[in-house]
Amino acid sequence: TNPDGSVENGNRHLTFFAALLSMVAPFSINTYLPSFPDIELEFGISRVVLSQSLAVYLMAFATSTLFWGPVADRFGRRAVVLLSMALYGFASVGCAVSHNAETFLFFRVMQGLTASGGVVAARAMIRDANNAADARRAMAQVMLYFAAAPAVAPVLGGWLHEFLGWRSVFWFLAGFGGLLVLMGLATTETLSLKQRTSIHPIAVVRAYVGALRHRQFMMLVLCWSLGFAGFFLYVAGAPTVIYGFLGLGANEFGWLFIPIVSGLILGAYISNRIPAHWPPASTISIGLAVMSVGALINLITANLASASIPAVIGPLLFYVTGFALTIPALTVLSLDCLPANRGTASSMQGFAQMMAGSLVASFAVPLLSGRWVHFALGQALFLIVSVGLWYRLRKSLDIPQT
Repeated sequence: TNPDGSVENGNRHLTFFAALLSMVAPFSINTYLPSFPDIELEFGISRVVLSQSLAVYLMAFATSTLFWGPVADRFGRRAVVLLSMALYGFASVGCAVSHNAETFLFFRVMQGLTASGGVVAARAMIRDANNAADARRAMAQVMLYFAAAPAVAPVLGGWLHEFLGWRSVFWFLAGFGGLLVLMGLATTETLSLKQRTSIHPIAVVRAYVGALRHRQFMMLVLCWSLGFAGFFLYVAGAPTVIYGFLGLGANEFGWLFIPIVSGLILGAYISNRIPAHWPPASTISIGLAVMSVGALINLITANLASASIPAVIGPLLFYVTGFALTIPALTVLSLDCLPANRGTASSMQGFAQMMAGSLVASFAVPLLSGRWVHFALGQALFLIVSVGLWYRLRKSLDIPQT
């Protein structure tokens, strides 16, 4: 066991498993984006209505994280993975066999309610099994694996759609959920019995109230979520970017997601190499500076250049690289604010992230989709607030330097 009482687990297996669990969310979001036109045609609905299938998934994901965290703190991470991924597979089958929009939306909600369990458990497992510096490295390694998902998902979804139809996308997701259940059966629990907390409603409420009242924790979570919103605007708005701004086809989503993934990989690689050399606060500040460069280039090109793949998508490489650089440090600093309730802390992280994504999909994308420059302005606004929170946090609170 580690000095803090957590159980040492085969860390390579654990990191890879945590990465696969983290991929559930981008797979659930991105694989069916190329199928939007065919799903709209089959169900007889508009793009605005189908976009709500993304919004309800994200809202369900965000809300259910608040349930899975306390469950993971009481019954362990492994139990949450097994239950949530089994139900996720069932929900994916439901999407695959849906014959009307209402049924499809119902099972999308169920996908969101269950997908969050694995993500919450993954973050908590990484921190359980590592000290702070090693946890940052492990989170960065998870990012390296995870980074492939946003690029692979729409490309794979496009292939499945092209050769087997849109329903095959959800059969694939069902199989992915089943694979994670099998891997979960072979994974050792990381939460020792003495670390488990009560799941009594009063105890759960107290834990969440404590998290909400923890100023440093909440500012870190909001900083992370707003930075995420700045690039998720382009993920949720991918059909608009690909079909509308760039005039590309269903098999060309890679032009958007490959640069995004390249930025995630580059930022995660740098973050994986620097924990012993840069304190977390410096890492976050540098990452936000790189994001600012990307947002500024985006604003300039949106105002002065015509829409093209390099002009629309190129600046995202800078933004996403900076964002990936900040993720491990922000995640570990947040979890360490609530060391006795890391499952609850992970839940709050997931809730804030997915609520940000849901609001972006529900309101920001429809509001800003008229013009490319509106997307650039939306991204800049999210980042300005994130940077402002971090600046205030660094000035007013004590941030660990190791």
